Amino acid sequence: MKKVLSKKRALEIIKNFPRSKVLVVGDIMVDHFIWGKVARISPEAPVPVVEIQSDSLLLGGCANVLNNIFFLGGKVYGAGVIGADDMGKRLLLEFRNRQINVDGIVVEADRPTTLKTRIVAHGQQVVRFDQESRQPIRPSSVEKITKYIKKLRNDLGAVVISDYNKGVVTRQLLDCIRRVTSGKGIPVCVDPKQNDFFLYKGFDIITPNHLEAGRAAGMDIIGGNDIVQIGKTLLKKFDFKALLVTRGEEGMNLFESNDKTIHTAFPAEAREVFDVTGAGDTVIGVLALCVASGATLKEAAALANVAAGIVVGKVGTATISLDELKGVL
Repeated sequence: MKKVLSKKRALEIIKNFPRSKVLVVGDIMVDHFIWGKVARISPEAPVPVVEIQSDSLLLGGCANVLNNIFFLGGKVYGAGVIGADDMGKRLLLEFRNRQINVDGIVVEADRPTTLKTRIVAHGQQVVRFDQESRQPIRPSSVEKITKYIKKLRNDLGAVVISDYNKGVVTRQLLDCIRRVTSGKGIPVCVDPKQNDFFLYKGFDIITPNHLEAGRAAGMDIIGGNDIVQIGKTLLKKFDFKALLVTRGEEGMNLFESNDKTIHTAFPAEAREVFDVTGAGDTVIGVLALCVASGATLKEAAALANVAAGIVVGKVGTATISLDELKGVL
């Protein structure tokens, strides 16, 4: 951290956040948490009976990336698809309350808004159930999102593609994003969920976790040098400019195609881990916002690593504030 980024330089980057514009494209979701306690086992089946104490609805998936950038003071735009249902209406209201432009959010009448419901008792997740469609979005929806990106592209400092494999990030949409951003000097950052990394070929920055990276390279991470081999393989095979592999308690590894040092390792910053839900959203959101604010990739990765250390210390899909980030620095 000290070798890559000084406190003074970190604060200079953060100072640019309000002037930096980031577009987040991908699978918009809602995370529903039901909080309760277990005092007995059901007489009907060998399952715990959860006595519900409270519940909360939080922005998830692509919307969580967007929310992280918003709470750090960046100017953020969103693009994706929701359903014509009550949850979709609630999402639009949440965005409007934050004064976030919703022109890039397309409503498909026959598609449910993706909803993940988690029941949590005594800090432990008991069960999760999902309401969703993973069918590819309509070509007309791709066209609307593409037009929105084209309208914004001259003002953007970075684009995030947040792929949760729920049907929004299709080959057609990715090809359109390549075409619209080509030659504009806009860094495109991808958080991948699909096994076929050829879909993302040629984008600037990709942020898989270590399992996703190993799978894409056809390798397992067993020894310390495996991550280096995986990084080099993915950069060459898929023509990425950079690769940031998140490794949980092992921290992160940044690989840059034009860096002779091969890779930069960032040790984990978390003092205590409560919940990793949405940590990848925080990483790519902070990374993109920092790049849009004039940071180098190493500087952006260092700040993203600090942010991840904060967010995993919270329960549920969480965001961090500017004060929290400055406080840790």
